[in-house]
Amino acid sequence: MITQAMVLAAGEGRRLRPLTERTPKPLIQVGGKTMLDHALDQLAAVGVSRCVVNTHHLADQIQAHLKGRTYPEIIVSHEPDLLDTGGGITKALPYFKEHPFFVLNADIWWQDGHHSCLSHLNTLWDSEKMDALLLLVPLENAIGYQGTGDYFLRPDGRAQYRGNEPTAPYVFSGIRILHPRLLADQKVHAFSILPFFHKAESEGHLYGMIYEGRWGDIGTLESLKAVHEAADQRSFSLALEKI
Repeated sequence: MITQAMVLAAGEGRRLRPLTERTPKPLIQVGGKTMLDHALDQLAAVGVSRCVVNTHHLADQIQAHLKGRTYPEIIVSHEPDLLDTGGGITKALPYFKEHPFFVLNADIWWQDGHHSCLSHLNTLWDSEKMDALLLLVPLENAIGYQGTGDYFLRPDGRAQYRGNEPTAPYVFSGIRILHPRLLADQKVHAFSILPFFHKAESEGHLYGMIYEGRWGDIGTLESLKAVHEAADQRSFSLALEKI
């Protein structure tokens, strides 16, 4: 069972300005809970005992907020300069000691059905053949999402990036399991992890799992409003007053 994780909470949330000028995006609330706590609570529920949280924008607020948590154990990985997804995860790799780990974006909301998607991912994970296992959301189920999809899924469970195709049926949710070898020998610098997903795909080591629950990406004010409505908030305006 995978018992370690990382939550990516360092971004500046530029598309959510002016909200994120004084509140870091992970501390915006949906359904009466910050998105950061939502992610950490879901991880704790499936047995994750230690989690790295990276910080950059308004880092003092996130660190102060995390002091109120007792579980899972939190390790803060501060980035004086933004390292992007690849660099941020690479900086945290020493904490995982060559074992696979969950990685979650801190700007997403999801609501499981009868079973936890994290638990299901854990069940499907195979360290022998997988470098990455992505949770994929059917395009029509992605709340507030305005893109055209990211991946196809082959019958054997391997994920195929859209590439030059105009659309793809699945959106990458921002939830995945990674093996440290995906970023082996990388130095800590600012870089995207996407080329390493492409490399894993070319080698047959990138897999996906379809998520049938409710999911939304909080990237813009429009998508934040849509997610609030899906989470049955009393109103978008009242929720924003808490920020």
